[in-house]
Order: sequence, then structure tokens, then C-alpha cells
Amino acid sequence: MTEQLREAATAGGDVRLTGIGKTYGAFTAVQPLDLTVPQGSFFALLGASGCGKTTTLRMIAGLEEPTSGTVLIGGQDVTALPPYKRPVNTVFQSYALFPHLDIFENVAFGLRRRGKKDVKKQVEEMLELVELGPYARRKPHQLSGGQQQRVAVARALINHPQVLLLDEPLGALDLKLRRQMQLELKRIQTEVGITFVHVTHDQEEAMTMADTIAVMNGGRVEQLGAPADLYENPGSTFVANFLGQSNLIPAEVTGSADGSLLLSAGGARLAMPKARCATEASSVYLGVRPEKITIAGADSEVAEGRNRITGTVVDSSFIGVSTQYVVRAETGQELAVFEQNMDRDTRLTPGAPVVLHWNPAHSFGLDAAQAIDAGTGEAAA
Repeated sequence: MTEQLREAATAGGDVRLTGIGKTYGAFTAVQPLDLTVPQGSFFALLGASGCGKTTTLRMIAGLEEPTSGTVLIGGQDVTALPPYKRPVNTVFQSYALFPHLDIFENVAFGLRRRGKKDVKKQVEEMLELVELGPYARRKPHQLSGGQQQRVAVARALINHPQVLLLDEPLGALDLKLRRQMQLELKRIQTEVGITFVHVTHDQEEAMTMADTIAVMNGGRVEQLGAPADLYENPGSTFVANFLGQSNLIPAEVTGSADGSLLLSAGGARLAMPKARCATEASSVYLGVRPEKITIAGADSEVAEGRNRITGTVVDSSFIGVSTQYVVRAETGQELAVFEQNMDRDTRLTPGAPVVLHWNPAHSFGLDAAQAIDAGTGEAAA
């Protein structure tokens, strides 16, 4: 890694957005929000199309003028500065490489334009960082999509930005290549240590790479936190459904004991930790992720103290690493269950009576006043 990149990484690449908002006439793209991206972090803005994540990124880059609020980078107010005067560089989904220049000259372009010396050494170091040294004299069309993406990253990093902005950078790649590039970008960010702000609609991508995720919805930040915390403790039905998949069971709180809330759901008696319930309301959704549930034949014994619901298998899908079941439960709704393919029970076919059970500690609670399908494809349709 070049010495200049180390300096950029320690120069104060935190991003502070204060009351930042954007309207287009009567349409509000981003509601005024406060957001701090810590220096040296890999930060993801995650959300569906139209949620305001790209507009927020473009306001950090200076490509979009905010209607309200300020943008500070490393303590400097850059709100009124044009893009080229901000200590940031942006990598777009399209890569925007120059087709007539080879890889070396694509990466060197910014340095040459600014009349920098010692271009050869810096470009070679940067190509080594993205593991493309042997490809220096090839043209962009001779590289794979993933390699072109790494060239775009190298071309951005060689300008030693304090912050690297990535706008859906892996959107044009196929699934396998996208997964490889997720790990590659994380490696590069860890190595250079500068702040990465990454926009994506792909939940798995955000969770694989980011230290912190801001889940955006309707122009505002719905919830902010570490990937595992957002997944285990969603604060709204939108986050519970958008980040992975959740079973949300309507229930009434009937009491409490030993740090647990006791619930009634369509005849079933259930429990969940009080500390994992995001509401004081008496009408709640008990949430449980599909992979936390064990499915077994209806005559199976269930250990004392576990949450237990009976039902009937509606559908089963073998997807290699797991079998995914849909069960019509006694609570009156269909629940998803993911079971790892170790010892598959071949009796669990559509029509089979089953019992679903799980550790109450794996449950979370949300206010039932929210839409149960927020954050799902059905809600957006």
C-alpha cells in the first residue's frame, strides 16, 4: 500500500451528515437525516429502489446539491464544494473505464491529468493491491467484469481519497463473481484502511462487507447498526422482512415471568425475552427467523420450555444446502422453515402434520400496529 493511502486513511475520513435532505419540487427523495460514518469503516446504505440511498451518496460526492443540511468530511464543511474539491472518489456500477487506454493508463489517468510525478511506481503499487499487476497492458475489454471493477477501484484509490464511495458497484456482475468481489472489496478496504461508503439493494452484499449498515426506507434511515445486530434485533417489521426473511406471528401479551414475556397466539402459548421486544404494546408480532425453527413429525416429543406450534406442510423445496418448508400453522398463517440438509426426514411432504419448535430466546417482538408485510415484495407491489 502506498504511503499516501496511509496518510489519507489517517487524515480524518469520517463523514457527518447533519439535517441533510433533498427534495425535487413536491417529491422528497431524502428526508432530513443525521448520519455519522466513522473514519476507516466499511459503511453500507441499504434499501430498495427509490429509498434515497443513491441520492444520499451523491450528496456526499457533491454530485447532488442538498436542499437542506450540511456535509462534513474529516471535520471540513464541504457542502458548497464541487466534487473535484472534495476528498472523495466514486466507483460506479458502469466502471466508466476508457476503452482505448490499457489498464495501466486507466489507473494512471488521474495522476497524469494533475501533472504528478512518479506515476509508474504508484500505478504498479495500486495494481498490486488489486492483484492485477500482470494485466497492466491489457485493454478493458480483455478483462472479466470483476477485473474491470478492480481497475475502477484502483483508479479511484490512486487519488488518495479520504473516502471511497461505491454506488451499486457489483450490480452488473453474475452471482458467483459478485460473491468473490464482495470478499475482494472487503480485503482492499481492510488493507488500505480508508472509509468506504457503499450503496446497495442487496442485503447479503451489505451483511458480507459492511461493519455498519443504515437500512433506508422512504427517504429516511429505518435502523442503523452492525449486520448481526440488525438481523437478530430488527426494530421494525420493515427491517425484519427486508434483511433476510422473518416469520411474524400476531400475538397478545398475557403476562411476564423471569425476564420473559408470555404470549397467546391463535391458541398456542409462546414466550420471548423481554429484552428483545421493541415495544411496550400488548398486541405484538413474535418474530422468529426460518433457520431458528426445528421441524418434526407431529408425534415427535418436544423438550420442555421450547416454543411449540403444530401445523401442516404446504410446500417443500430442496435447494442444496437446505430444505425450505412452508407450513400452515395452527396460528392461522403460513410459516417458513429452513432446515440444513444433514438428516432429511422424507416423511415431511405436503400434507404431513408437523410440529415446529424453537428456543424462546431466538424470538424477537415488534409492535403489531405496523404493517406485517412491510419490506416484502408483496408490500412493494
